[in-house]
Amino acid sequence: MQTVLISGGGIAGPALAHWLHRHGFAVTVVERAAGPRPGGQAVDIRGVALDVVERMGLLERARGARTRMRGMSVLDPEGREVERSTEVALSSGRLDSPDIELLREDLVRMAYEHTRADVEYLFGDSVTALADGPTGVRVDFAHRPSRSFDLVVGADGLRSTVRRLAFGPAERYTHHLGSYLSVFSADNFLGLDDWQVWLRDGEVGFVAMPVRDNTELRIAFGFESAPLAPELSDPASLRRLIIDRLAALRWEGDRLAKAAADAPDFYCDAMAQVRMDHWTRGRVALVGDAGYCPSPLSGQGTSLALVGGYVLADCLARAGGDHAAAYVRYERRLRSYVTLNQALATENPGQPPTESAMTHAKGALVLDD
Repeated sequence: MQTVLISGGGIAGPALAHWLHRHGFAVTVVERAAGPRPGGQAVDIRGVALDVVERMGLLERARGARTRMRGMSVLDPEGREVERSTEVALSSGRLDSPDIELLREDLVRMAYEHTRADVEYLFGDSVTALADGPTGVRVDFAHRPSRSFDLVVGADGLRSTVRRLAFGPAERYTHHLGSYLSVFSADNFLGLDDWQVWLRDGEVGFVAMPVRDNTELRIAFGFESAPLAPELSDPASLRRLIIDRLAALRWEGDRLAKAAADAPDFYCDAMAQVRMDHWTRGRVALVGDAGYCPSPLSGQGTSLALVGGYVLADCLARAGGDHAAAYVRYERRLRSYVTLNQALATENPGQPPTESAMTHAKGALVLDD
C-alpha cells in the first residue's frame, strides 16, 4: 500500500484524501491549524465540481448548507441603492443555477468529517523540509519526528510551503492581480435578510452578506493596490490598513471598521494567481491553490481544488504504482481546464466573469477521460 502525505487540511487536501483512500492508498494529512479552520468567505461549487461532490456522497449535505440569498442591492458611496436584482447575486451568479454557494468553513468541516475515520490527521503541525529520493520522500515536521512517504502532495494554498520546498521561491510562480481582499465576520448590524449589498467607492468596495439564519455577516472588502511593501504585509499591518480604509467609507464606515478590528477570523491577502509550467517534481505534486490558484476573482478556486483532487487520485490509481506516469497524465488532463478557469479572473478586469465564460469554463473537463 502506497503512503501519501498531503500538506493542507482545507478543501483540496481532504478531497484528495477521500479519493486516495477509496483507491487503496494510506493517507496522512498535516495541517498547521489546531483543527478544521473556521471563517472565510462564501465559496462556490460549480459545473463538473458538482459531479465530484456527488460522487463523494456530499452533494445533498452541501445543498443543505447553501446560502439562501433572495437577491442583492448595489449601493452608491452614500449608501443609496442604484440597482437591485432578484435573479443574480454577484457573489454566486444566477440564483436559479444548480451551482452551490456555501461558507468555506462549512465545506471544510464536511470534507474533514467525511474522511476523518479513514485518514490520519496531524493538526497543529507543518512540513519544514523535504528530501525526495529514489524510494520515497523524507519529511521533517515542525513538531513531530521525521517520517518517510511514497508521495507528498502540497494542498497548502497560495502561500504553499511544499511548493517553496520542492519548486523554489513563491516569486517565480505568484502573479499579483492588482488588488487585495479582506474577509471577516460580524454581527448582522445591517439587519440584512437573505439579501446582500455591494458598494464601491473609487478603488475600494465591499460586499456584506448575511449567513447563519441572518444572525451573522460575512464581509469581503477589496481595494486596488500594487504589491505592498514587506513591512506592510504582516497580518497586524494588513488589519490596521483595512481598518483605516473602512473607516474612510462614507456609508457605515465606522461600524465596518470596528467589525474588522474585533473579528476573530480576520483574513487579508493579495489577489494573485499561481502559474506553473509543471505541478509535479519527483515524487511531489501540487493540487488546488498551491499549484494553480485562480484567485477569488475567478469564483472557481473551490471547484479547481475539488476537481484537481479527483483527477490526481484517479491518475495515481490507474498508474499501478508508477507515480511519474500518473503525474504526466494528471497535468495533461487538467491543464486546459485550469487555464480556462484562471482566465475568468483576468479577462474582464474590475468586473465579475461573464456568464458565458463561466458556463464554458466550469464544465470544461470530462471526469472519466
